[in-house]
Amino acid sequence: MRRPVVLAAIAAVMLPCAAQADRIANPIAVFTGLDKITGLTTTFETNVGEAKQFGGLIVKADVCYSRPATEEPKTTAFVEVDEVQLDDSLKRIFSGWMFAQSPGLNAVEHPIYDVWLINCRDPAAPPPAVEEVPDLSTLQEQIEEGEPLD
Repeated sequence: MRRPVVLAAIAAVMLPCAAQADRIANPIAVFTGLDKITGLTTTFETNVGEAKQFGGLIVKADVCYSRPATEEPKTTAFVEVDEVQLDDSLKRIFSGWMFAQSPGLNAVEHPIYDVWLINCRDPAAPPPAVEEVPDLSTLQEQIEEGEPLD
C-alpha cells in the first residue's frame, strides 16, 4: 500500500524537472508596435527594467527570457504597459506575460496601438554559429581533376 504512494511521490518530483530547458535572462526586449491610425509598424527595443514610449503608451519589460539556440524557441517577457492620459497621468492597461511565438495570445490591444513581443536579446552574447556554404566553383574543378571531395 505504501509503495505505490512513494513511487507516485518520486515520479511527481522527478518528471517536471526532466523536461525543463535552461532559460536565458536577456537585458533587451524587442517589440513591434502598430499604429492603427497610420498603419505603420515600428520595431523598438527597451532595456529590461526601463520604460520606452511608443505613441501614447509606455512599455516596460521587467524580465525577458529566451532559450539556448539548441532548444525549441520560447521567448517570454513580463511586460507592463501604461497609457498616457490627457492630464499626463498613467493608466495601466496591461500587466502580464507576452510570448513571442504566440503574439496574439497576450498582445496589447488598444483602440489606437497594438504592441507585441518579438524577441529578447543580449548584445554581449556570442553570435550564433553559421554554417559555411561550400564554394561550388571549386567543386567542379575537383571533380574534373579527380581529387577526393572533403
